[in-house]
Amino acid sequence: MIKEAVIGTLCGLVVLTIGILIGHFGIEKKSEAVPSWLNDVAKDVDEKIIQQFLSEVDTVQIQENLRELTKVPHLATSPGDEQTVQFVLNRWQDAQTGLDKAWRQEYKVYLSFPDPNNPNKVTVVNQEDSVLFSVREKEKTYYPEQDDPQVVQPYAAYSPAGHARGKLVYANQGKPSDYERLNQTIDLRGTIAITRYGGEGRGAKAINAAAYGVVGVLVYTDPLDINDGLMSDTNETYPHSWYLPPSGVERGSYTKDFGDLLTPYLAAKEETYRIPPEDISGIPPIPTQPIGFEDARSLICELAGDPAPSEWQGGFDCTYNYGGPGFKPTSPFNSSDVKLDIFNQEKIINSSNVMGVITGSVEPDRYVIYGNHRDSWVHGAIDPSSGTSVMLEITRVLGGMVKQGKWRPRRSIIFGSWGAEEFGLIGSAEYTEEYFTKLSERTVGYINVDIAVFANATLRASAMPSMQSVIFQASRQVNAAGSDSTSVYDNWIRYSNRTSPTHGVIPRVGYLNGAGSDYAAFVHYLGIASIDMSYTYDRSKTNARIYPAYHTAYDTFHYASNFIDPGFVGHQAVGRTAGNILIRLADSLLLPFNCSDYAESLEDYLNTAVTSYQTQLQAEGISMEPLKHAVANFRRAAEQLDKVIQSSDLANETPLKVRKINDQLMLMDRAFLNPLAFPDEYGFRHVIWASSSSGKPTFPGLADAFARAESSGSSSDWQKVHYHLSVVSQAIEGAADMLNEVI
Repeated sequence: MIKEAVIGTLCGLVVLTIGILIGHFGIEKKSEAVPSWLNDVAKDVDEKIIQQFLSEVDTVQIQENLRELTKVPHLATSPGDEQTVQFVLNRWQDAQTGLDKAWRQEYKVYLSFPDPNNPNKVTVVNQEDSVLFSVREKEKTYYPEQDDPQVVQPYAAYSPAGHARGKLVYANQGKPSDYERLNQTIDLRGTIAITRYGGEGRGAKAINAAAYGVVGVLVYTDPLDINDGLMSDTNETYPHSWYLPPSGVERGSYTKDFGDLLTPYLAAKEETYRIPPEDISGIPPIPTQPIGFEDARSLICELAGDPAPSEWQGGFDCTYNYGGPGFKPTSPFNSSDVKLDIFNQEKIINSSNVMGVITGSVEPDRYVIYGNHRDSWVHGAIDPSSGTSVMLEITRVLGGMVKQGKWRPRRSIIFGSWGAEEFGLIGSAEYTEEYFTKLSERTVGYINVDIAVFANATLRASAMPSMQSVIFQASRQVNAAGSDSTSVYDNWIRYSNRTSPTHGVIPRVGYLNGAGSDYAAFVHYLGIASIDMSYTYDRSKTNARIYPAYHTAYDTFHYASNFIDPGFVGHQAVGRTAGNILIRLADSLLLPFNCSDYAESLEDYLNTAVTSYQTQLQAEGISMEPLKHAVANFRRAAEQLDKVIQSSDLANETPLKVRKINDQLMLMDRAFLNPLAFPDEYGFRHVIWASSSSGKPTFPGLADAFARAESSGSSSDWQKVHYHLSVVSQAIEGAADMLNEVI
């Protein structure tokens, strides 16, 4: 009996042991059968990573980045530019905090420079050719930076070389309407026009002038537009404040189109076909030169002729007259001419982008791109080095997390330090032209931080409407510049807000409907959802159209650290906000895009269009019903996609479903592209956000076509209105279809 009991017990133990072993190895085998990548595929953005990132973005690091970047002037392709190439490249190749890979990417581009051995000159000369007055060739020195031999003389890039001489006239902002009005009083043929910045693009001031027979153009910054009227450097302007000194001159590119001018729609590589330089359009056809307001005052206050209208008057302590043409009989310049001697020269020269990558762990073939240009007109502390210093700090923190094994993004992140932006967004445009297909198919979004800080009062952001929600989410998590208790979001809403039918009072996010920085090729050419952001000033306290030292020899580290952002807290707030958005775009399981917000913007545009155009369009036999129907369909599709997302447990869904929805969100903006919509506008294919001259906040092609037709009354122009109505209606229908189910 005992023997049987022992045998039974032993058998039970054997069975139990076998069961445990089977269970153990069976479970282990089952565990091994689960793919190791499964958890990564379902992983969402880690808020702890974001908090770690926010805690590590450091003002001192940003300050030292800016100090290094602004040691020497770094005009595109200059020796100083090469120094910044090496500086950025070395940072991104650092073994401890660098990126996975970094390299320089070269393009051969067409740039315009003054002749260093033959400076441009502007003079007043009498009938005997004696010089009565000479415009400064160099800005006044306040600190050693202005005496650096690499400081380029103020000039109008792409102005042709040449000699122009004539009686002076004042043409306000150089708009077509300004020249038309002036021409009613004065025969403009053979004159020299002086114009002020603002109201019209730089190059357009000269293009508009040439149509009336003007032979040369001067451009200056009026103290009323930039300095709130202040003009004295003894106690009012820099170096005593942020305001522009009297001799300060805004340099700039005087071209209408972006990208390399000789290789439209082609990357400017060594052997690329180039059009003849004489076929370039959109640049001044006549000699053009920018000057400081101290010299502009000496000319304008001596002009004869009738007083210009009140809206043409500026900040000088004199009446702005049209010109006789020419100067007053009582002026020491009486009967004298203004003479321009311009010696600019064009070169095809090597320009470098610096590129860096953090490779994604799950979707390496999906790209989030973050960019900022590197070149400047002089030292460029604010434009663009404030943005570069922030970008380098973001890459230091994220690169360190990658190198330490703490983090790797779901999607790949590409950083671009663009070259030759100041000459027309060249580096970024050539990059998009070279990789057109790959970027079109794979890019999730683009973040642009050019000028990181205009001042340190509040955030300013412009973006595709679908990105509004992620901007708000990120800005709520970041302290406002100089505050420990107020978020960027709450501070922003106090300075600039709007009322949304869906969200109530929210910060105002602008639209990217122009080509002001490197987002242009990504938005208008590729249709990639994009953001442009910066910290800026309180517009209730100044009328400055931009920070006053813009594109001058005074945009230095001293200027930035003393007058723009002392303590670099604005830089830090932008770095934290932009980096937060970057991580969310790269790491979120579902892309943080909200198409219902896009629908709201389309509805706003539609309401403006109906109010402004419907009555007259009906009289012309043109119906707006297709546009109304398209916008309504987009709203329905956006709301349906929202329901699909909200009702899905995406972390437990097949990865293909997540990828499908993400592709719908990513590619939706591509549906708004139409390469034939704006044949006269280089690179503009996005029919919602193209630039417009109409002044109406609505669909740009429709608005401009309507303005032309209303002015001309011609049947062909009204047919163009119908065409643009069809273009935008069908584009919106196509975007709505992107949000619907696949079939």
